[in-house]
Amino acid sequence: MQTLLLGADAVEDHATMPAVIDAVAAAFAADARENTIMPAKSYVDLPQYNGDFRSMPAYVNAETWDAAAVKWVNVHLDNPRDHDLPTVLGTLIYSDPETAFPLAVMDGTVLTRLRTGAAAAVATDHLAVADADSLGLVGAGTQAHTQLDAISSVRDIETVVVADRDAEKQQAFVDAFADRFDVRAGTIADAASCDVLSTITPVESPIVDRAWLGERTHINAIGADAAGKQEHDEQTLLDAKLVIDNYEQCTHSGEINVPWGEGVLTDTDLHGELGDIVAGTLSGRTDDDRITLFDSTGLAIQDVAAAHVVYENASADGDGTPFSLVDTDTT
Repeated sequence: MQTLLLGADAVEDHATMPAVIDAVAAAFAADARENTIMPAKSYVDLPQYNGDFRSMPAYVNAETWDAAAVKWVNVHLDNPRDHDLPTVLGTLIYSDPETAFPLAVMDGTVLTRLRTGAAAAVATDHLAVADADSLGLVGAGTQAHTQLDAISSVRDIETVVVADRDAEKQQAFVDAFADRFDVRAGTIADAASCDVLSTITPVESPIVDRAWLGERTHINAIGADAAGKQEHDEQTLLDAKLVIDNYEQCTHSGEINVPWGEGVLTDTDLHGELGDIVAGTLSGRTDDDRITLFDSTGLAIQDVAAAHVVYENASADGDGTPFSLVDTDTT
């Protein structure tokens, strides 16, 4: 047997967004049904390099498929400036859970971007108003592109407002999507007034005021991925129907982590986890809901789901580079 090597281009080619959204939704539902195994994310902190490594293993039994994988990913904040490398780099090993054979080694950087967008799309599908047609984006980086691709797969988005402190990046985003959407550069307040709002910034002090939000805006809070980060003010978190991806991760390092640590938010303020909504044991948006917020920290089960789509599609198309990685001689 040989292992399939799949680089960034192959991952992007075979991770069709609707299929990734479906797989990520299935993984969330499997988690709610306790058909997953997901040890806590572990960290190797490297302050001397202003970065860290994170290992994210998981197994998912989604009824029609099961799979296991581990992602080795980093956050090195000085990479773009000092090394001309992305802040986040990832590698994923995708394994057959029955035999443990490594079926594939694939790029985890593109995979992370895609599964993050897919998770926001799953949340948007369950929590945004059905006729949502405007999307606000705070942050115009690569993930903003993926958020638009993913969310427009579950809602008929027509108008897009993007805010970013980097005017060149903001305009580049507008130019990239001008042929598909009514897209314009705007302020954070402009973006926040849309039907759906995705925030993708690394800030540690809130930048989105409660007063700027639309009456029934759904928020995907993506940026907070470490203790101390927070994009939205406390009043928004208190007013919103709060849905999280994982209790342990969100209370430690998600959008809610700071007010949670200060005792401003407690268990009674949480509606529940997204997996329970997908599985049908918890309500999504109801007619009485106003603002809703999804706190997305990123789960290993999402990586497994996206990797499953990539591997199956690449195998069916005969794509990738087969190579001998492990010794399978049993004699």
